[in-house]
Amino acid sequence: MGEPDPEPSAIEPEALTYDDLWAPFVEACTPPEQWRVGIEAERFGLIASTGAPVQYDGRVGILSLFKTLVAERGWQPQSEVVGGPVVSLSRGQAAVTLEPGSQLELSGSPHADLHLLGREVLDHARELHEVSEPLGIRWVGLGFHPLARQADLGWVPKSRYGIMRDYLASRGSQAHDMMRRTATVQANFDYRSERDALRKLRVALCLSPVVSTIFANSPFVEGHRFGGKSRRMMVWLDVDPDRQGLIPSLWRNGASLRDYIEWALDVPMFLFKRRGVVIRNTGQTFRSFMTDGFAGHRPAAADWTMHLNTLFPEVRLKRTLEVRGADSVPARWMPALPALWTGVLYDETSLEQAESLTASWACDEMQTVRAQGAELGLDARFRGQPLASTAERVVQIALDGLGRRGRLDENGRDERVWLEPVAGLVERGRTPADELLAHVDPGAPLLDQLLELAPA
Repeated sequence: MGEPDPEPSAIEPEALTYDDLWAPFVEACTPPEQWRVGIEAERFGLIASTGAPVQYDGRVGILSLFKTLVAERGWQPQSEVVGGPVVSLSRGQAAVTLEPGSQLELSGSPHADLHLLGREVLDHARELHEVSEPLGIRWVGLGFHPLARQADLGWVPKSRYGIMRDYLASRGSQAHDMMRRTATVQANFDYRSERDALRKLRVALCLSPVVSTIFANSPFVEGHRFGGKSRRMMVWLDVDPDRQGLIPSLWRNGASLRDYIEWALDVPMFLFKRRGVVIRNTGQTFRSFMTDGFAGHRPAAADWTMHLNTLFPEVRLKRTLEVRGADSVPARWMPALPALWTGVLYDETSLEQAESLTASWACDEMQTVRAQGAELGLDARFRGQPLASTAERVVQIALDGLGRRGRLDENGRDERVWLEPVAGLVERGRTPADELLAHVDPGAPLLDQLLELAPA
């Protein structure tokens, strides 16, 4: 949700054709030697003395933090319009963006290997700690805000968020929790062709409920255990069904890029822009926008790109393939999510093994895994066995793929080093939530323990 919006270069562009809808995907095709991996890592800011959520403005808030990052660390402020409020920062190919409830996201640079990505994540966490500590702000990596109520949170002043707030609330009871009380770690990958894009998309959709459970890490709601392992995963089960989930149409044999485009065409829009002016257009599908227009406007290529950015399936196809289903975790574990998916998606043998593993899986049964994993973690059942056994197989496929890639750091370690900490949890049948709960003393203040156990 923190990406910059593309914008048409003219007020009324030439009419967009059906053939034009392939362009973003075809133009993004990249030869394997140029493949990169990127991370998007979100975290919650807390006032260390009280546990109150960090707000966008105020004496100690996001804007104060941004001013320090700009003045002392070389970040550049970004606004939606000239003179408008600052809603993100940029530095090189990286960005710091904001989710609707002031969750802070590192949108990292694209990297040739996980060692570079891992260093960026840890360097960012270190930099963030250094500039936040004097302000009395601390950061935690969890999938759902552990302390805040909805009433405690403000709204980041970004035009899209106001439109989403109103529309999504009519499409699912958990919309505002999704927007303001969840946080995630995501990863972005390249593809060589349309066929490669759909192959990876389908495998990732199949595996996503398992991987999401592996990273389940949100057992607290408003200061108390809620009884499950991932409140964030539960929240997503009741958000606009048109634009999220596992995209059932892609599970049939022979599904192609056309099926993804057809699905996207029938998802209602949020908005489009003309020369920086936001035009609210909720409820009309993009297909209808193409055939009928809206208020005298016709769709442009940039409108289609923007629309693709407002779709929230568990795995999203844009100019990159974006895996989206995992809870946020402490900074030390954040690189494990892109590491797992790199091992599966960027090694041909691993990708073949993942295809074989998932060949008979059905969308309905993986939707059940998605719900049960949120509640039970790796103790959920899948085809008569604990989900932990399937998770171990997935992790091993990824580890083997990372080993075959053979990308070494300065100490001679390959990329498996970034996945091994989470692989160790899976081997014991545990999620990050299990690890957190095992160390939390119910009789002691939760805030102090979270700041120690889940630093991001």
